[in-house]
Amino acid sequence: MLRNVTVGLDGSPESFAAADWAAREAQLRDTPLRLVHAWHRPPHTYAALTSTLIPSPTQGPHCDWADRLPRETSAQLAERHPGLRVSAEQSTQRPVTALLAASRDADLLVLGSRGLSGVTGFLTGSVALSVVARTERPVVLVRAGKGAGTDHMAGDVVLGLDLENSDGPVIGFAFQAASHRAANLCVVHGWKPPPSFGYGAAFDIEPNAELGARVRRKLGDVLRPFRSTFPGVVVNEQALIGTASSLLVNASRNAALVVVGRRNRRTRAGNHIGPVTQAVLHHAAAPVAVIPHD
Repeated sequence: MLRNVTVGLDGSPESFAAADWAAREAQLRDTPLRLVHAWHRPPHTYAALTSTLIPSPTQGPHCDWADRLPRETSAQLAERHPGLRVSAEQSTQRPVTALLAASRDADLLVLGSRGLSGVTGFLTGSVALSVVARTERPVVLVRAGKGAGTDHMAGDVVLGLDLENSDGPVIGFAFQAASHRAANLCVVHGWKPPPSFGYGAAFDIEPNAELGARVRRKLGDVLRPFRSTFPGVVVNEQALIGTASSLLVNASRNAALVVVGRRNRRTRAGNHIGPVTQAVLHHAAAPVAVIPHD
């Protein structure tokens, strides 16, 4: 059984925020925390003066830093989070390859995400996007900044639910996250009436109301089995007219965690994340969990 929370560490403020978030998450789940530092040192470097390849140095300030980083971060986290079982390891593989390999043995992979300067939100790097698009395990992206770690327990868990492609693992992850935190679960489904109904027309009020009632009933039907499994979780169901991405970004402002899904599929351009999940990753104010599903 997979029983650990794994976090990617690269020495940036974002990865330290992710490590602290992951430490709290591991304590909530009562599982070990695993730090993975991927430092790919090419076997040769280019000497410009002689136009030749020479062996890369095996010693020096950067090598020493790469060796110290996982060990010192592990010690700091253990001190800040008494009782935490934490281990650290270094990989010589490229970051995406190393993180994908590490995720296979994890319940959850946590990565840092660069905050937009002056704007609350995410500027997700190529490594994080590549991992999110390709891994088969849940991934949480955490931004650095004030409150990134201390707000881990505050606020609701927000679940973005597509009723046309609802999937059990995504819903189950959100219910479990709310249960671990003793938090409420806010389920958000965005929908819009068919164009023929016409927004704002007096003669369309009744059809819109009927359609809205059907959407809410379907939402309740999808969630009913999970309510039974997690009876202690208070659920706030919201079937709102609007785009899913904008509704979720708005709901993220006071959330502890936003949960979205990613379908396991490939396009000609490679692995696919999806427009709603992509928008939430870039603009949500809270940590974002991306759950792959079929």
